[in-house]
Amino acid sequence: MVLVRQEIGEVLRDVRLQKGRTLRQVASRASVALGYLSEVERGQKEASSEILASVAEALDTPISVIMREVGDRLAVIEGLSVVPDTLPDDLVAQFDADLAMR
Repeated sequence: MVLVRQEIGEVLRDVRLQKGRTLRQVASRASVALGYLSEVERGQKEASSEILASVAEALDTPISVIMREVGDRLAVIEGLSVVPDTLPDDLVAQFDADLAMR
């Protein structure tokens, strides 16, 4: 069984290492306990959306980029031969309409 929390943790770790940051630096900047962030990266703890947003901000990486990478990895694990790289037109239209109303 695929555990999403493990993929999220691996992506967070990969992004952190690509940015050349230590676990301590990211935890401090995200206001998250070092031990907790370590557990999230190892897939042992489920992070809330608020924690994920804080960590993404601490990594100077949009949460959408992190979640896209998680989705792509899950698609590979699930054996999908083609990972869609675009959004459905109706979803884009709805998003555009929501933005126009703001």
